[in-house]
Amino acid sequence: MRVTKPDRIREYAKLHPRAKASLDAWLQSALAASWRSLAEVRKTWRSADQVKVASGRIVLVFNIAGHSFRLIVAANSNRQLLFVLMFMTHAEYSKNRSKEKL
Repeated sequence: MRVTKPDRIREYAKLHPRAKASLDAWLQSALAASWRSLAEVRKTWRSADQVKVASGRIVLVFNIAGHSFRLIVAANSNRQLLFVLMFMTHAEYSKNRSKEKL
């Protein structure tokens, strides 16, 4: 897969050092992957979920650093692209406001 703006992942890691190892692992696995479905994503990231957001689109949500953080990305499996959309704490994600913004 290609990740748009991989530097955003590195910025998140700097802002949240506790998430750095998991974010680095996610980025490396995403770049090496060729995911075509949620089942394929879950072979690498078992806790990944698909979520429908306010725009009607489906995004992928990854648990990072255990369940402490959430990374939200949009995927285009035909073009093998991942678009990094948001990164937040679990508490922020639980408020469901992220779904309204996307």
